[in-house]
Amino acid sequence: MAQNLASVRNRARLKRYVALPAAMDGPVAEGSGLEALCLRAFARTPTTPQGPHCGRGPVAHSAAQWADRTSSAALALLGFGACDALRSVGGRPPEHAALGPGLGFSSLAQPAQTRRMSQIIAIVGRPNVGKSALFNRLAGRRIAIVHDQPGVTRDRVSAEVEWRGRPFTLVDTGGIGLRPGEKAPDILAEATRQQVELAVASAAAIFFVVDVREGLVPLDQEVAEWLRSSGKPVLVVANKADTPEWDGQIVEFAELGFERIFPVSAEHGRGLEPLMRAALALLPKLEPGSSTGESPAVQPLKLAVVGRPNVGKSSLINALIGSARVIVSPIPGTTRDAVDVPFEIEVEGRKEAYVLIDTAGLRKHRHRADSIEFFSITRAEASIRRADLVLFVLDAEAGIVEQDKKIGGLIVEAGKPCVLLVNKWDLFQETVQKEWAKRHSSAGARRASEPPPDPLQIFGAWVREKLFFLDYAPVLFTSAVTGFQLERVLEAVRYVAAQMRQTVPTALLNRTLHEAVERRQPVSKQGHRLKFFYATQISQTPPTFLLFVNRDEGFSEPYKKYLVGELRKAFGFEGCPIVLVPRPRPQTIAPVRTDKDQRHDQTRSDRRRKTMR
Repeated sequence: MAQNLASVRNRARLKRYVALPAAMDGPVAEGSGLEALCLRAFARTPTTPQGPHCGRGPVAHSAAQWADRTSSAALALLGFGACDALRSVGGRPPEHAALGPGLGFSSLAQPAQTRRMSQIIAIVGRPNVGKSALFNRLAGRRIAIVHDQPGVTRDRVSAEVEWRGRPFTLVDTGGIGLRPGEKAPDILAEATRQQVELAVASAAAIFFVVDVREGLVPLDQEVAEWLRSSGKPVLVVANKADTPEWDGQIVEFAELGFERIFPVSAEHGRGLEPLMRAALALLPKLEPGSSTGESPAVQPLKLAVVGRPNVGKSSLINALIGSARVIVSPIPGTTRDAVDVPFEIEVEGRKEAYVLIDTAGLRKHRHRADSIEFFSITRAEASIRRADLVLFVLDAEAGIVEQDKKIGGLIVEAGKPCVLLVNKWDLFQETVQKEWAKRHSSAGARRASEPPPDPLQIFGAWVREKLFFLDYAPVLFTSAVTGFQLERVLEAVRYVAAQMRQTVPTALLNRTLHEAVERRQPVSKQGHRLKFFYATQISQTPPTFLLFVNRDEGFSEPYKKYLVGELRKAFGFEGCPIVLVPRPRPQTIAPVRTDKDQRHDQTRSDRRRKTMR
């Protein structure tokens, strides 16, 4: 576990940044604007460290010593202190895109597919010919969105596929609706065309999908001419040949100039076997002992990037991997499919594999336009459930709105670790600095010497106040445009992942919970006292603890929150939800009383009262 944490040599520098911001006076109303929040705090600069994670109580004395030994310098990133600590380690200015050597990184993030580009099959064609349906059929699951409307797919959607024991990478692309040299009517069409070009350039074989029912159209000929100039082997897939009667219609596609044409029905799975035999013969032979995927012993960490539309999710992914992997535009709802982006980084001489999952922006139900957006949001919610860790992206300009709280509720409901990323910080920081300079110039000589407040601390406290149910998640301030603190995102991910994977010693766990229960008993309507017998950790993702008690009636939500807080003080688990499962001790002799017995007892009581009268 220690190898996944920050280097010990950064420990002294990190621990200076553990302090949380001081509590602000009065709550902030929803939608009141972040400028007002920061301006209200200009009157004083928070200097006193406060908060639930600043100090350790007596219950966690021995547990804190254990956590210091196991977590090393990474424990300095507790709570909101992560943003300042990550910003300060390594000695690199924010504009550097490379990961600093002080953090143990030795190279930029590189896409994992660069080592296996020769094993890629790309699916290409004009819009609405069934490319996504063929992709889902070969992948064996519903990954890409299939819809009658043309132009649904925009990004490159990839999947690791195995056919008759032969692994390869399958890539779905958007429909080509432009002729070579033709200007796009909008930026989305141009960006989709660029994604197709990248897929073709990296592929070893190409499936050129046409519609056998519509026959040969001029756009098919334009696409064929462009594919022929690429020099890649092309297999023409005449889709929608649901019955053998359609097989004779493939003759007209011989005009495209390609040797092999295969009648296929992606919807019914017809004709796939001869197509795949021909395609796999075009792929380079695998070296003995190698495969297209990662080593089965080391599974990549899946990171779902979620948030409202147009908060910069796709921009962050492109900035992290250093390439235009997904389409970015100012139009809300650009991303539709859940796009997996695998990449690797080298940390202290070893490689770490990650998969960034770009998702569609989650809007309110009443704002969802059509069924395509419904399928996009469904895949985004499924991405949260299948991810190991969630990167929740917020907009610094818009602040925390109602939809952000609903998305946070989905993360809590799924029980996933989380890191809060406040994007577009460069735009908001300029506003704060201008307003501070204006107030500073108009202030008297008495306030002229006061240092400006740190907007990161003020904003971080406000984010925690609004997203109080995610108060365990570290907060990082980023900018995908300027690269501000982007090199710290993966460091925070590694830290939270290490917290998620830790196993608490049973002796320390029981000592901590026993003292917490003795210090504060739950409220019981019957006046029963809770007795704690034993506890053990039964899961790591999320951290789940099984508690054996005499009765579970007193385990209300407030009392569970109290016990979770005591566990966090003792063992950290920053960024991770903690699940407590109380199990009452079974009664040795269960009382069995029937209605007849109760009526008999009532009759005897009535007779006794009459005799006493």
